[in-house]
Amino acid sequence: MDLFIGFAGSLLVAGAAFSKKSLTLSGAIAAVLMGTIYYGLGSLIWFGLLLTFFVTSTFWTKWKKRAKRQFDQVYEKSGARDAYQVFANGGIGMLLCIIHYFYPHEGWLFVFAGVMATVNADTWATEIGGLSRRSPRSLLTGKEVPAGTSGAISLLGTQAAIAGAMTIGLAAMFFLYISLDPAFAFPYTWLLLCAVGVGASIGGVAGCFTDSFLGATVQSSYQCTSCGALTEKQLHCDRKTLLKRGFRWMNNDIVNLLSSIVGGLVAWGAGALLLQLS
Repeated sequence: MDLFIGFAGSLLVAGAAFSKKSLTLSGAIAAVLMGTIYYGLGSLIWFGLLLTFFVTSTFWTKWKKRAKRQFDQVYEKSGARDAYQVFANGGIGMLLCIIHYFYPHEGWLFVFAGVMATVNADTWATEIGGLSRRSPRSLLTGKEVPAGTSGAISLLGTQAAIAGAMTIGLAAMFFLYISLDPAFAFPYTWLLLCAVGVGASIGGVAGCFTDSFLGATVQSSYQCTSCGALTEKQLHCDRKTLLKRGFRWMNNDIVNLLSSIVGGLVAWGAGALLLQLS
């Protein structure tokens, strides 16, 4: 029954997103599959955090879209999310949900909250930070770089990342409180709720900065042979671009995947430490 409810709910949300061109067809199919598993095999907190990420990130992606149109030629992927992006953002969480179903343990939930906080923080930082009136700076050198450069950070983007991570942290506390996840063997306390929320917030920020670090070091960055622009695309101005930095296989989806793993592990460590010290 839970799988059917998850399928119906996911189909409704993904269908609406597809009609609004927030998801491609492959992205919508991936979202339905993911949502079905999240709700069918997990409790409300699993599906709730996925929905929180999707709704808020979609809102900020659409917000002042015209002003961010300049980045369409810089980022590898922009606009509607495809299946690769959907799985890069929620695939690890889905795997954790499946593992948690067969081997229930509170640790999986801590990691999951950190993963979702990371992808939410990264999306908020990108979409809101891209509107900063000040040029971003390289995470490595501190020098000003063109807006949209991989590994660049700004004050507005950093603030957005913190807000995005904390949003997932607060949502985790809320959904955990009302779902009473059976994975926890000890009584629910405010300390436990705070550990999950604080752990997710810290993990999300750490994961987001990991994303920036990887973007500034090993993520593939190309240069257009026609206009000279730096881009994540392998085709620009209808011409093949030249690899300027990083590894070809280290694209944005892989970076998102790795940074979310870091965010999840940091969230688990921070949450466990908070419980241990209390």
